[in-house]
Amino acid sequence: MTPAVYAISSGDPAGIGPEIIGKSWLARKEHQLAPFFAIGCSCAFESLPNLLVERISNPEEATACFDRALPVLNVQDCSEVVAGQPDTTGAQCALQALELGVGLARTNGVAGIITGPVSKDQLQKVGFTHPGQTEFIAERCGVAKENAVMMLAGPSLRVVPITVHIPVSEVPSRLTAELIKARARTAAKGMHRNFGLENPRIAVAGLNPHAGENGRLGNEEQDIIAPAIAELREEGLNIVGPLSADTMFHAAARENYDVALCQYHDQALIPIKALHFDDGVNMTLGLPIIRTSPDHGTAFNIAGQGIANPTSMIAAIKMAMTARHHRDLYGE
Repeated sequence: MTPAVYAISSGDPAGIGPEIIGKSWLARKEHQLAPFFAIGCSCAFESLPNLLVERISNPEEATACFDRALPVLNVQDCSEVVAGQPDTTGAQCALQALELGVGLARTNGVAGIITGPVSKDQLQKVGFTHPGQTEFIAERCGVAKENAVMMLAGPSLRVVPITVHIPVSEVPSRLTAELIKARARTAAKGMHRNFGLENPRIAVAGLNPHAGENGRLGNEEQDIIAPAIAELREEGLNIVGPLSADTMFHAAARENYDVALCQYHDQALIPIKALHFDDGVNMTLGLPIIRTSPDHGTAFNIAGQGIANPTSMIAAIKMAMTARHHRDLYGE
C-alpha cells in the first residue's frame, strides 16, 4: 500500500520555499490537504512566525504529528543562510532534500513528491549538471529526458511545451514529428493515469502565425506538425490541429480540449501564467512517481518578508493528491 503522506522538498532555504510550505500547513484544514512533511533545514521553518515544527526521522512519523505541527525531516543545518541571500550551503541543502524526496517516492515511501523552488545558478555551483529538477528526477527514475514531459496546469487550462528551454531561433530546427508524437503520447497517458480522462482531448498549436496559412507564413505545419497529428489519430488519439495559437486560449476555445500542446516555451507559458499566475502547477508527466511543483521560482527578492503567496504550493499539493487518487484507482 502506498503511504498517504507526501514529501515536499523545501527548495533553496534562502528563497520562499519554507514560507509557502509553512503557510500551506497552516491552511491544511481549510483546503483539506493530506498529511505531508517538509525535507530540508528545520531551522528555516522554526524561524517562521506562528508555525509549530516537529522534527521527524522517517516518513512514518509525519502522519502522527501532522495535526499539531509541521513535520520536518532535517537534512542539513543551514542556520547561517539568510533569507534573500542564496549561497552554496543552501544549494547543497536543496539538492540533498530533492535527492532524498525522489528516493522516498521511488521506493514507495511516500505518495508523491512536491518540489520547492530552487536556484539553478546556485545548484550549478555545487555540481548540479541538469537543466532543472525535472531532468534530475527523470534520470533518477530511469526515464529518458525526452519522455519526461513538463505540463503546466491550472483550473481552466493545461499546457505542454513541445520544446522547452532553448532559444526561439532554434525551435524550427529542433521541432520534429517524432518529438511531437512522443509528447502527445505522454500527455495522453498522463491525462488518463493522473486525472482519470479515458479519452483525453488534445489540441496542438501551430508554430507560425495563423498556423502557417497553408504555407504562406511557414511550412512547419504542413511538413512536420500535421503529418505527426495524422499518425497520432491513426493510433487512436483524440487530437486536433495544428491550430492558430492566437485563438486557442480564450474561454470558449478552452472548452474544446483537455490539454494543449504548444510548440515552444512561451507559447505555452504565457497563457497559463496570464490565467493562473497564482495557482498554476508544474507537473511532470511520464514518470513512475508523482511529482508536482509550484509554478514559480525562489523569489529571493521577497524572501523573509512574510508576504509570499502559498496558493501555487497548495495547488501543487492538491494536484499530487488528485494524481494519487486516480493512480490508485488504476492499481498503480
